Amino acid sequence: MAEPLLAGRVLLVSGGTQGVGGGIARAALQEGATVVVTGRRPDVGEAFVEDLGGDVSYVRCDVADVDQARAAVAETIRRHGRIDSLVNAAGLTSRGTLLDTTPELFDQHVATNLKGPFFLMQAAVADMVGRGEAGTIVNVLTMSSHGGQPHLAAYSSTKAGLAGLTRNAAHAHRWDRIRINGVNIGWTETEGEDVVQREFHDADDTWREKAGASLPMGRLGQVDDMAALVVLLLSDRSGVVTGSVIDWDQQVLGGLD
Repeated sequence: MAEPLLAGRVLLVSGGTQGVGGGIARAALQEGATVVVTGRRPDVGEAFVEDLGGDVSYVRCDVADVDQARAAVAETIRRHGRIDSLVNAAGLTSRGTLLDTTPELFDQHVATNLKGPFFLMQAAVADMVGRGEAGTIVNVLTMSSHGGQPHLAAYSSTKAGLAGLTRNAAHAHRWDRIRINGVNIGWTETEGEDVVQREFHDADDTWREKAGASLPMGRLGQVDDMAALVVLLLSDRSGVVTGSVIDWDQQVLGGLD
């Protein structure tokens, strides 16, 4: 029987208590990782950890607060002696166009989608470099980082920034054997997406079926499928790849009918 892909690895997943981050935490745990998840709500985080079972723990953290982001990495190291891998899955998706986005909303997106991941990466990479050990990081991005819908102006801008950071950091630390990659996810079925559809798009209980019918594969993307790709990128199975931002979607960028 093959050894689990992440056996012996210590992994921190920001936004790992639900949705995409929760799916990644679950998949990583199944592949042998010791997992620490972060989230803003202790009730949700503790319930998730209890339900998941195994070698997983929760740290309260709002990644928009740099001190809390740094503290989450420090607490991971305190508990487990090191950090081998990081996934930046926490994200803010609230709506706003170029014309109606306020400075306050824009700053919220920068803090959560770009500044937080930057300083989580800084703290994690500092530990890896300090120990002289290899590591892996995956940033969860979005197809909207290529441009996105008009109502996702701030979101698209900050995720595009994170794509640039992914490549910059991968280049800077390739000789440290720290591999840093990103995944541009398409429309995916999550608890958060359900809230967004109902809050911003007046969706009813049939929105998933309608959305799936409008897509080439006849369904929305599924968290478990995406999580499997992230686990692969975190593992040695993905070889030497670094600085890659992979489009995980059923729409083909640049393809026209």
